[in-house]
Amino acid sequence: MRPDQQIERKLTRSSWVLAAVGVLWILALIVGMRAMLNYENGAAEAGEPPAQWPTDSRVQRVPGMPTIVVFAHPKCPCTDATIGELSILMTRLQGRASAAVIFVRPANSPDDWEKTVLWRSAGAIPGAKVFSDPGGMEARRFGAQASGQTILYDRAGRMRFSGGITASRGHSGDNAGRSAIVSLVTTGAATTERTSVFGCSLHDPTTRADNGEASWFTSLWTRHQ
Repeated sequence: MRPDQQIERKLTRSSWVLAAVGVLWILALIVGMRAMLNYENGAAEAGEPPAQWPTDSRVQRVPGMPTIVVFAHPKCPCTDATIGELSILMTRLQGRASAAVIFVRPANSPDDWEKTVLWRSAGAIPGAKVFSDPGGMEARRFGAQASGQTILYDRAGRMRFSGGITASRGHSGDNAGRSAIVSLVTTGAATTERTSVFGCSLHDPTTRADNGEASWFTSLWTRHQ
């Protein structure tokens, strides 16, 4: 075989190898993106809040005013969008409802474990009060399972809405939950009273929010330490 033929054969082999590597890289990228989209659009376990405001709750309602209750895992990156949506919600309601943001603190966690960036962001929302929930007792009283679960109780303490106020995990923007709460508070009616919740588990100690296991959320998780 002539030297020029040998060179041509080597170049051909190299081209095939590069093409194969390229195809594998594209397939891995597609699989990764699909997994991320499935995660972002996968709803959390739905909680079942009580039909009436729990009489043993430590959180006090403002007399004669609807109350929005939001449960949050202080280290869940998805919940950043929920806090942002709550801020928009309270601005639109213009003082016609109060809000309580309840941050679950696992048992045996250090003091102030829950006082993250999310805590400070929630505390800056006009009309919203922030509460710590050691051991998740309030979350259990209200039947909350996932970070971001939002419940609306009317002036009489009756539940009118339960669900999430984001369209998917960590995504801000117009959504059915926010629209429903605005409509219920301002008109007394809405086209829906239930929406999906997108957030980390409030009670599972192995949640991604604790360990940062999802690689595409690692940097976001770090923000909330």
